[in-house]
Amino acid sequence: MTVTRTDTNAMTMAGLNLIQQALSIYDADLRLAVCNQRFQEMFGLPDRLVTPGAAFADTIRFLAERGDYGTVADTGEFVLTRVEQARTFEPHYMERTRANGTTISVEGTPLPQGGWVTVYTDITRIKHQERLLRTRSEELSDQLLSYSEDLSAANRKLSSTITALEEAKRQLTASEARTRLTTEMMPAHIAHVGPDRRYTYSNRRLSAVMPGSRSEIIGLPIDEALGPSAYAAIYPKLEEAFLGRASVFEFTHDPSSRRIRVAFTPDDSQGGVYILSMDITEETQTRAALQQTRRREMAAQLTSGLAHDFSNLLTIILGMQSRLQRMSLGPQADELITATLSAARRGGGLLNRIADMTGPREHAPVPTDLSAFLRDLETLARSTLPDAVDLTINNLAGPAAFLLDPGMLQDSLLNLVLNARDACGSQGRIELQTNCLQDTWLEFTVRDTGPGFTEQALAHALDPFFTTKGGEGSGLGLSMVYDMTKLAGGRVTLTNTGSGGQVTLRLPKPAQRGRAAAQEEQREKAAETAGESVGKAANIG
Repeated sequence: MTVTRTDTNAMTMAGLNLIQQALSIYDADLRLAVCNQRFQEMFGLPDRLVTPGAAFADTIRFLAERGDYGTVADTGEFVLTRVEQARTFEPHYMERTRANGTTISVEGTPLPQGGWVTVYTDITRIKHQERLLRTRSEELSDQLLSYSEDLSAANRKLSSTITALEEAKRQLTASEARTRLTTEMMPAHIAHVGPDRRYTYSNRRLSAVMPGSRSEIIGLPIDEALGPSAYAAIYPKLEEAFLGRASVFEFTHDPSSRRIRVAFTPDDSQGGVYILSMDITEETQTRAALQQTRRREMAAQLTSGLAHDFSNLLTIILGMQSRLQRMSLGPQADELITATLSAARRGGGLLNRIADMTGPREHAPVPTDLSAFLRDLETLARSTLPDAVDLTINNLAGPAAFLLDPGMLQDSLLNLVLNARDACGSQGRIELQTNCLQDTWLEFTVRDTGPGFTEQALAHALDPFFTTKGGEGSGLGLSMVYDMTKLAGGRVTLTNTGSGGQVTLRLPKPAQRGRAAAQEEQREKAAETAGESVGKAANIG
């Protein structure tokens, strides 16, 4: 059998009508919400005043005009006063004798959503027994009787107060549970530390914000809960907070490499500190990437116009030198013309590098035999190195084939080798090492025996136009390496070793292919490229 809401209301009213006390509930607008039958019977109220929605002021006026409150000089003023008292309703207990001679107790309790509930009890019999006891008892002193009556009234009032306190406790417990649930759902660590530097409150989010930390830390000292490195990072700001100065700052959590933002708010009432900690690692990475993008956009705008003008100059130079080359000017002139053409073509190569950085470039990976690729790279690189600079290539990734963009990768590695050559000077050692990391990354590491990177270079070497070579460097080499590596979905890191500088490229490692299949695809790719070149030459001719 299904119990409807109507059935429930009916059963509730039936239960309220069975109790001996009169009960009424008025809402925040001083309108009757619920009353039982005993309420109408006790006060002799007409039906209109016990109907839900009846105004509290109308009920008071009816009782006052009937004489229930004794002699009232100004009924309108009396009703207005009672209504104003009701709007600032507070828990209370009182006893009063009505005009008909009955004595009632009135116990009122406010409701959380506004309004109040009042219980009226007829205590005429109890009062009669008290008077009878006073009349018949000759042995009891008047003082003892007075104490007994006061104690009886105090007990009734205390019972009312206990009921109100229990309701307040229930509401406070529910509010605290909602607050704790809210703090547990927030993606942040919220806590309070007392003057003794121990946690007095904490949600269970510390381990989520700072991995490796405890979740249950209430009662623990803050230095023990956070660990030595994190506590050392926040200690100065924490001491300022205990002195009354609020602060918001960021630090890096060394055990997890997370970037954490912390807010300290002094607690003036208890002398402690409120703490809010959030993991902003993704925000920091996004911010850094956005700054890098903005710098590159500015570099692109700056170089676009320069490259266009420079291209026009090179076109003029190449055209004039080609005309001079067709003239019979002698061997010495031919050498100068050849040198000028070579320099102009190197300028064109520089323009291509600028275009690679400022314009879109597609990443076109093909199956690449890594061993053959490294042999070709070694041939190109050794021709640029002095005799006293040694180049070593260690292929720890094996002879397998990988999906790589050989043109981009060759440009990047040659740039790194040339930078290492400049760092070594007239003599030194350069090492290129390849390695596979957990079937996830293909890593290329270039080390040299030069002086290493300065602090400024470690921070800005990947920025466009940053160079430590003075007027001899363009500042585009490492920037181009960064752009091409990011285009392939990889990453670039710069560090110093005990013997010099080190640059590491990590590229995503797709599935390996057999060497024979890779070589066959390379031959097909070469044939297609050769055919396209012939077609282009024919069209030009």
